[in-house]
Amino acid sequence: MAESKNREEQRRSLNGVEYFDRGRAEGRNGRAYERYAIHTHFVEVGEDQAELVRRYVLPLYQQGDVLAFGAKVMAMCTGNVRTKEQCKPGFWARLLSPHASETVAGIGMHDPYKLQLAIDMVGAPKVVFASVASAVTKLFGVKGVFYKIVGKDVAGIDGFYYRSSFDRYKDLALINNTNPVELCDDLEKKTGVPVVLMDANDIDQNQLGKGTNFPLTDEEIQDALKDNPSGQGDELTPLILIRPVK
Repeated sequence: MAESKNREEQRRSLNGVEYFDRGRAEGRNGRAYERYAIHTHFVEVGEDQAELVRRYVLPLYQQGDVLAFGAKVMAMCTGNVRTKEQCKPGFWARLLSPHASETVAGIGMHDPYKLQLAIDMVGAPKVVFASVASAVTKLFGVKGVFYKIVGKDVAGIDGFYYRSSFDRYKDLALINNTNPVELCDDLEKKTGVPVVLMDANDIDQNQLGKGTNFPLTDEEIQDALKDNPSGQGDELTPLILIRPVK
């Protein structure tokens, strides 16, 4: 499990909301950003994402702030999840999973349940082809071929994580939403806060989509979140308030 980024010296509280000051990030274009990782409860399936913003973000919000909303929590809110019971491994998942690699970012396709979910999403022929192509290209030092073939939706699967601090995630997989712009626009309409939906870990900062009126460029978003201020352990900080300061 990744080490928590929530250090005691970062802990703050304002208007009944607890958050962690992740410090200032300097951008490549001369801009800088203060980042506040907002501590929430464990968000369950079906919770209202707008209510989360009203409860945890608006008490801290200042004009000009923007919000990075974690993709995992958005999937929980929208019910875009699968359980192990729904992903019972079939022939191909049982055959191929022992040959897959485990990633440092979480559970990879070596987990038969996760591989079965991938098969359910894109079909066995594509997964088998991707597995064979990945095995061959790794012999030449080329990595990442599997996910290039199966696509970003499969790459975005998160969950079935046996090392998770939360038992819920050991039996649950989360799938990234396919309508991120609409979700961000809806959140801004309901709360007044510009939103970008992020699927982040300590390796990649994947921007799934941002609201139509989001004021930061893609490069600026990457600069503001380059050190993954939300963390990927047991932080419970899926909402990152970004405050441009210059």
